[in-house]
Amino acid sequence: MEATGIGIWGVPIAIFAGAIRVSTPFIFVSLGETITERSGRINLGLEGTLVFGAMTAYAIAVLSGSPWLGVLAAMATGAIFGLGHGWICKWPKVNDIAIGIAMMQFGLGFAFFLGKPFIQPAAPHLPSIPFGAWSNLPQLQAALNINVLFILGGILALFLWWAFRNTRIGLVLRVVGDSTDAARAMGISPDRVRLLATAVGGSLAAVGGAYLSLYYPGSWNEGISSGQGLMAVALVIFARWNPIGCFLAALLFGGAGALGPALQSVGVTQGYYLFYAAPYVLTLVILIATSSPTRSLAGAPGALSLTK
Repeated sequence: MEATGIGIWGVPIAIFAGAIRVSTPFIFVSLGETITERSGRINLGLEGTLVFGAMTAYAIAVLSGSPWLGVLAAMATGAIFGLGHGWICKWPKVNDIAIGIAMMQFGLGFAFFLGKPFIQPAAPHLPSIPFGAWSNLPQLQAALNINVLFILGGILALFLWWAFRNTRIGLVLRVVGDSTDAARAMGISPDRVRLLATAVGGSLAAVGGAYLSLYYPGSWNEGISSGQGLMAVALVIFARWNPIGCFLAALLFGGAGALGPALQSVGVTQGYYLFYAAPYVLTLVILIATSSPTRSLAGAPGALSLTK
C-alpha cells in the first residue's frame, strides 16, 4: 500500500492495514493451538498443517471455482492431520514434541509434492468488506478493506473465551487439561477429549493456511508460510491460553510483521529490511521472557508437558 501521498501518517495506516492482513493466519493457528493445549497436549506440527491447508484450499478453489469450498476442504485436511497427531500421541512413552516435528515435515513435504500442478493456475480470492468506502483517501480505503476471515476470527475468539467458562464442553476441556486423574475420576476419557481437541486445532490452523493462499498473499507456492505455525505456539504462551489474548497478540505480531513494508512505503530505503525480522525477534523475546526453571506460567494447563 502506498503511503507517501499522506506523509508520515502513512506509517501508522500501513501498519494498521498490515496488522490486519498479517495477523489473520496467526489468529486461527493460535486459537486452534489454544484448544489443543487447553486439553493438555502441544502440537508443533501446525506449520505443516498450515501449509497443507493452504495447498488444499488453493487446489480446490482452482478446481471448483469457489474459495469457500477451498476453505472447507482445508478444514477437513487439517482435522485429519490433527486426528493423526492425536492418535499417535495417545500411546504411552510417545513424545508430543517429536511427533509434532515429524507431522510438520510430513505436511510440508506432502503439500509441496501434491501442490506442484497448482503453482501457475489462478484461484478465486476470498471476499473482503470495504469498511473504508466513506473515505476519499485510497490508503485508508485499502486499510479498511477487511477480509471476512479476520472478522470470523475475532468472533471465534470471543466465542471460545465465553465457551471455556460457560459451557460443559469448555469445562471438560479445562478439567482434562488441568488433571488427567481428575478427568478419569469424573468418568471423562482424556485420550478422546485430547484427540478431538487436536483435530479441531488442526482444522483451525488449516483455515489460516487457506487465508494465505486465497487472500494474502493470495497464491500458492512452496514459500507461502514464514513460520507462522511455529510462532503461533509462542503467541499462545504469550496470551496465557486466553482466546481474546490470542487475538490481540496476533494483531501485535501482525503489526510487527507490517513494520518493514510500512517504512518502505514512506521512502525509508536504508535499514528498513531489518524490521522484517521483527516478528521473529518478538517470538524469541517472548520465549525468553516466559521461560523460568523456578516458576510455572500463569494460566498454563496443569497436564501440559513437553515430555511424558
